[in-house]
Amino acid sequence: MSSIRDTWGSRLAIIMAVAGSAIGLGNFLRFPAKAVANGGGAFMIPYFISFLLLGLPLMWIEWTLGRYGGGFEHGTAPGIFHSLLRKNRFVKYFGVIGIFGPLVIFIYYTYIESWTLAYSVFALLGKYSVLSDHASMQSFLRGFQGLESNAYFHGLGLAYFFFLVTFFLNIGVIYYGIRGGIERLCKVAIPLLFICALILLARVLLLGTPSEAYPERNIVNGLGFMWNPDFSALKSAKVWLEAAGQIFFTLSVGIGVILTYASYLSRSDDVVLSGLTAAGTNEFAEIVLGGSIIIPAAFVFFGQGAMQEVARSGTFNLSFVTMPLVLNQLPWAGFFGFVWFILLFMAGVTSSVSLAQPSVAFLEDEFDIDRKKAIGIFGAVAFVLCQPGIFLLGKGVVDELDFWGGTFFLVVFATIEVILFAWVFGMDKAWDEIHHGADLRLPRFYKWIIKYVTPLFLFFILGAWFWQEWIPIIFMKNVTPECRPYILATRLGLVALFVVLCVLVKIAWRRQRIKAEASQ
Repeated sequence: MSSIRDTWGSRLAIIMAVAGSAIGLGNFLRFPAKAVANGGGAFMIPYFISFLLLGLPLMWIEWTLGRYGGGFEHGTAPGIFHSLLRKNRFVKYFGVIGIFGPLVIFIYYTYIESWTLAYSVFALLGKYSVLSDHASMQSFLRGFQGLESNAYFHGLGLAYFFFLVTFFLNIGVIYYGIRGGIERLCKVAIPLLFICALILLARVLLLGTPSEAYPERNIVNGLGFMWNPDFSALKSAKVWLEAAGQIFFTLSVGIGVILTYASYLSRSDDVVLSGLTAAGTNEFAEIVLGGSIIIPAAFVFFGQGAMQEVARSGTFNLSFVTMPLVLNQLPWAGFFGFVWFILLFMAGVTSSVSLAQPSVAFLEDEFDIDRKKAIGIFGAVAFVLCQPGIFLLGKGVVDELDFWGGTFFLVVFATIEVILFAWVFGMDKAWDEIHHGADLRLPRFYKWIIKYVTPLFLFFILGAWFWQEWIPIIFMKNVTPECRPYILATRLGLVALFVVLCVLVKIAWRRQRIKAEASQ
């Protein structure tokens, strides 16, 4: 390689960075919506089982694979997979998903992230303070998104301005590298995020019973909705699939980001305790903070039925519609609204910079491009790719990108990872690699879980999807006729992007082979 690879400054730095990658909008937007829509306590049992059987094993697998590949100066999945099986000329192409997935998520996630920055400003300015019902707050959101012209907004101008600010903030952080950019951001943003979340949690827990007309709508019952188990839900395949999908999304496993972050570790760095700490930090943020802020607050002010109806109507509605309405009814509404949305923004930006890193690392590691040039290439390409999600939001483009980049390929990539790690690399060798330099040994039953239970669980998820969902999705049976051309174009664009990445991998390895032959 033409330059020395960047490194993390400390163990705390990598833990905070991986936790920052995991602690994102999924913790505070997606998790509450999924939990509420699937019955609260009914959702939590499959959720915890998925965490133990999928989340933790995949977290340790990705930390270990990343550190292993980093020893060969590879920071992305194609190179890391090639390091595992050097004699196989095709295995690196499976790793393309580990660049494709983060890039696809980045191009719509950054736009959604910019909404949280905009709403934090709106809260301070009192722009939505007079709104008092779901219909008006929903109209406010749709106007901002450019989906309708109303009394609040005309066109996408303001939304696009906040997108530009957010996009170039992300590029600026990535520009300064692992230690100077991402590490420095996470050291500031993660503590501030927790402070904001604890302020809001304390305020929610003090709500009591605001309405005498509805005494059952109190904070205790709101928390009970989350934590009273419903064992009958274990019979529902849908709840299991939703819970497993949330674990993938919240821990950032199956994406390729952790592989890249862990590649900057040294050979002797611990991955067992560090991975467990990062996962535990994320779960605290998601369950204790994310679930205990918005769900009880919405329960207290709107009741269980209305809350579930809102959650099922859209992933963003609880956070961008219901939560502002709740906060509008409290003293210091502007302050608490700002705290809520700046919390979301900090969670978002620590995740989005991690999504950009695999593409940048690929250019640096496999093409010997210096970081400044790599950032320039990534920034230009990503900026262009962001535009369809912004201007065609109402045509279902973002939902399509989210399904393929942020849902389906997460499970596919995770399945590939665990098969390569446990069966191709070999479980005995993999077990030794996990514990190299470890301060903590895993219980031996996790060796059995990683080799058998986790891959079977993943095959079950994929099999259930193909059995229940693939025909309606592939043939766009639930897509309106006016949106079908846009969905088809999005799919063709994704195929083209995947092919381009495969070609780049082929070119990179051809360059390396020619370079190696020339040096002999």
